[in-house]
Amino acid sequence: MTTETVKLSSKDFKSNQDVRWCPGCGDYSILAVMQRVLPEFDTPKEKYVFVSGIGCSSRFPYYMETYGFHTIHGRAPTIATGVKLANPELDVWMITGDGDSMSIGGNHFIHAARRNVNINAVIFNNRIYGLTKGQYSPTSDIGTKTKSTPMGSVDHPFNPAALAIGAGVTFYARTTDKDTKHMAEMFRRAHAHKGFSVVEVLQNCHVFNDGVHKKYTDKNSRDDNSIRIEHGQPLIFGKDKDKAICLNGFLPEVVNVADVEESELVLHDENDLTWANILSRFSFDLDIPMPLGVFLRKEKTTYDDGVSAQVELAKEKKGPVDLKALLYAGDTWIVD
Repeated sequence: MTTETVKLSSKDFKSNQDVRWCPGCGDYSILAVMQRVLPEFDTPKEKYVFVSGIGCSSRFPYYMETYGFHTIHGRAPTIATGVKLANPELDVWMITGDGDSMSIGGNHFIHAARRNVNINAVIFNNRIYGLTKGQYSPTSDIGTKTKSTPMGSVDHPFNPAALAIGAGVTFYARTTDKDTKHMAEMFRRAHAHKGFSVVEVLQNCHVFNDGVHKKYTDKNSRDDNSIRIEHGQPLIFGKDKDKAICLNGFLPEVVNVADVEESELVLHDENDLTWANILSRFSFDLDIPMPLGVFLRKEKTTYDDGVSAQVELAKEKKGPVDLKALLYAGDTWIVD
């Protein structure tokens, strides 16, 4: 008997729930790209699970016609890890925001990265708390004026790329909500990677932080303020492609392409951890345009594979286990 593979389309991943984000929100484009990309993977729809925490982004599981969990603030990595361990065959996606993952969920996020759990994380980074009506978030720039910082934030913001790479993440990419073609490619790359993959999406909150990423997304400014990074290619940018990155020792600097030899240009190596660390500092500690693309991709044993191997080894050594006997083993008490 042969089983015919059902070809899925984006419509198969659209739930019957009304999408309730503010008009103009960047979340719409992320949702649309995800629904468009998933059918390419030929994974049965019942194998997908979307796990989210709390925030505007965390409505995501409602709008995906898949299994999913809308969990509690900051704990999406924990639930996603449990789902993957319980059933390693599932294709697990974790949806989170900058507030959800970098604040209350920071500890859970870094340990999921450290363990290298084989799940795909998407960070919606709008540098604001949107669902709770516009307070500054851990990624808000210094000076950001909000309801909770009326005179401007004095906090130094988290750098999600540097944080994740420092915690041991094996795949990190950054894209924008405006460039859906590039976003789709980052989702494909993340899905193909075995391990904890993170895609940071620079996403616009039209109501509470409108235009925060404008210089990286507007067609009149993006070419001079962002760099498309591709493995094996030089870091060339600018409207006229006349600027590039060179290294002065370990210190990157912007140069005019016409002033240097081609051999002096830095070639992006997504397998180089040292370079990924340097790259993560662009536009934060270093006054260099924002990198967009895959920062890092490296192979490393996954946490779920390690746990599964231990489970199989225990089965070989112990044989079949009676759950009732296990529960009643050792010291027990009867409470009248």
